[in-house]
Amino acid sequence: MTFKKSFKTSFKTLSGAALLLSSSTAFAHFPLMHCAFIGETIECEAGYSDGSKAIDSRVSMFDYNDNLIAKEKTDKRSIATFKKTVEEFYIVFDSGHESPVEVDSVEITEK
Repeated sequence: MTFKKSFKTSFKTLSGAALLLSSSTAFAHFPLMHCAFIGETIECEAGYSDGSKAIDSRVSMFDYNDNLIAKEKTDKRSIATFKKTVEEFYIVFDSGHESPVEVDSVEITEK
């Protein structure tokens, strides 16, 4: 095998690998979260659009002045639990990639 032929083969292999890696972004999944009032608690299930769970992920609760009220980590079921509060709030799941998910207190319903 000549150097020129070997170079072409290597270039094709690397180009194919780069194409596969770059195409994975086209299949990227985005974060999702659903929250519900259950008695005196708020349960938020975080995950991704591909159906995978967000285990040990940080979920934070803020008041409308952007003050942190509480922060929790999701459990092995991908659920973070907060105590119900009387003030208005929003809950954020920031997966570290894509845009964070925010759920406003007015969007949360009883389960």
